[in-house]
Amino acid sequence: MHYSYFTYHRLPDQCRDNFRRCLASLSQSSRQPDEVIVVADGDTDGSWEMAKEFGAKIFRYDSAGGPARARNRGASMAQGDILFFIDADVTVDQNTILSVETAFQKDVNLAALIGSYDDQPGAANFLSQYKNLFHHYTHQVSSEKASTFWGACGAIRAEAFHAVGGFDERYLKPCVEDIELGYRLRRAGYTIRLCKHIQVKHLKCWEPVSLLRAEIFYRALPWAELILSQGQSMNDLNLDRTNRLSVVLAFTALGCLLGGVVEPFLWIVAVAIMVGLLVINQRVYRFFWYKRGPLFALRVIPWHWLYFLYGGAAFAYGFVTYRFRQFSTLAD
Repeated sequence: MHYSYFTYHRLPDQCRDNFRRCLASLSQSSRQPDEVIVVADGDTDGSWEMAKEFGAKIFRYDSAGGPARARNRGASMAQGDILFFIDADVTVDQNTILSVETAFQKDVNLAALIGSYDDQPGAANFLSQYKNLFHHYTHQVSSEKASTFWGACGAIRAEAFHAVGGFDERYLKPCVEDIELGYRLRRAGYTIRLCKHIQVKHLKCWEPVSLLRAEIFYRALPWAELILSQGQSMNDLNLDRTNRLSVVLAFTALGCLLGGVVEPFLWIVAVAIMVGLLVINQRVYRFFWYKRGPLFALRVIPWHWLYFLYGGAAFAYGFVTYRFRQFSTLAD
């Protein structure tokens, strides 16, 4: 039996329509889920009541405790042997659930799988298109042999989920709780596959402040600590060698631009480095050019380079603070 489990976080009023679209997409699936479970994580606007219209099982928390707790609660209520997690601002297509079911039927040794965002994000503004398309690109070019899980579109055998203890509820915000679960699954010997053809639509609207806050404080910093604490490989998804080299080049270019105030020759060096950044990331920019045209691709470049800067800075900060805590512990 398969089951579709839907985690629902606190949603502002403007996201109520996204929630309805999510539920509607499940109800329109060619392979109907055996059950839909909605966990309302401290919502205040009553959006959870929409789930009644779609026959979902509902559990409500009075206050928010994070997606890890919410997903674990949903899993504890589930009857099926396959747990399929999606988020409140995601829609599935007609064949998503069928594709998930087929993948597990074809490979009895498969413990978990993750999908991808599609290339048609729901929000029309530039940052939403850029961020979600970049996420789509990252999954489409990554290895199918995954080492992380993904809560926005991820399925796992219930037996494996419970064997490793589910999501770590110490994560109180939506950050790297799904990545951490994937690391534990792999250490326990389970197989996770990135199924690139299983795609969902992300409806979230990103703005500069919300994007940077999520990317730095809910993603980069906790992920850096997770990697360091577990000695995890740094060659998966957006941690590959090209990205790591790009971080070094981006900071070097920035340093040369600033140093050019004193020594103008450094501006020439900075330009050369930026050309190098364009060359080694040309595959990314060609992707955006193909999907949205040349002007869109040009707008992507400064945001992409900013991504290298804040991602690199966050990892460096995480590295220093982690080592400092280690040193302090040894000193005590």
